[in-house]
Amino acid sequence: MQEKEVFEELSEYVEQQYPNQKGIYYQSIIPYFLGGDSPLEGIEIWESNHQVPHWHYITYGYSMPIESEELQEQNCGFGFEMTFRLKKGKETQPPNWPMNLLKNLANYVFSSGNSFDVGHHINCNGAIALEEKTELTALAFVQDPELKSRKTQNGTVQFLQAVALTNCEMEALMCWNGEKFVELMQHENPLLITDLGRRCCMENEEFSQAWKTGVEQDGSSTGVLYTDGVEIEQDKNGLCISIGAGHITTLCTMLKARVGKGNQLFIQSEEVVFCFQSAEKSTIEKEEGIFILNLSQDSLCEILEVLKPKKGTYTLKSVAVRFEVSTTEIKDSEGKIIQVIE
Repeated sequence: MQEKEVFEELSEYVEQQYPNQKGIYYQSIIPYFLGGDSPLEGIEIWESNHQVPHWHYITYGYSMPIESEELQEQNCGFGFEMTFRLKKGKETQPPNWPMNLLKNLANYVFSSGNSFDVGHHINCNGAIALEEKTELTALAFVQDPELKSRKTQNGTVQFLQAVALTNCEMEALMCWNGEKFVELMQHENPLLITDLGRRCCMENEEFSQAWKTGVEQDGSSTGVLYTDGVEIEQDKNGLCISIGAGHITTLCTMLKARVGKGNQLFIQSEEVVFCFQSAEKSTIEKEEGIFILNLSQDSLCEILEVLKPKKGTYTLKSVAVRFEVSTTEIKDSEGKIIQVIE
């Protein structure tokens, strides 16, 4: 089966969800292999009245058959197509920015070879809609609530929906479990429709309490915490970890949810990588250039008790480690400073 036949089969399936309607199809003019700006064959948009009126964007291109025995063993191409749901406003035509977002995701996947799956998340490093006022700056990925996986002659294709998150929600998700966090969001938003003007779910007391209970019970499924500006060095007094005040709350929650459950937590920035892990005795090791902080339960409890999201020096007594906490500036999508944590 050629790629166009795969896309046609998938499009016919989607069309069954929207009878008596013709989708709006935007096709890539120049193929990617000839220098086009997107590896996607195209993006189709449907007008849905399910739950609330919204636009339903669906890509065609990830499931293109590719020459890879590993990928082709069970799946068609990368094994998925991407979807996105945007709450309708007063507009009569679907906005273009979600298509640019989906194209950027496709460029990342095809250029890096890194795929997405249910439970994954990604920081967009800014507002998902650059010309709109919104607090949504990240994406989580789930099975589209209405579109089931399809078996084609070339393998299985999953419809993977990108769900917009605030930065606070992404950090909360990382401290728990991606799939369970999104399931909690679905209690109020079953189809996970993106609303650019919505407030952060963590501001809802009932939601926040359910999240806390989940973290306590399950711990975190995220093994790596990506944090800008973190540094680590060893001197005569032990290890010194330099970190911004704005990262402390997330770090402590992740330490409790990962190391407290007997799992490793890697901290990674552009400059360094180091690791916290549970141990009977607190020690400091270095393997292949990476510092490993073995933490006893007493040392973990000391970190959680001593370390504060406030500028200062915090020295541990149970192990030769100190934290140098610096001021953090929080900026909006336009780069303006909206909060200083010091």
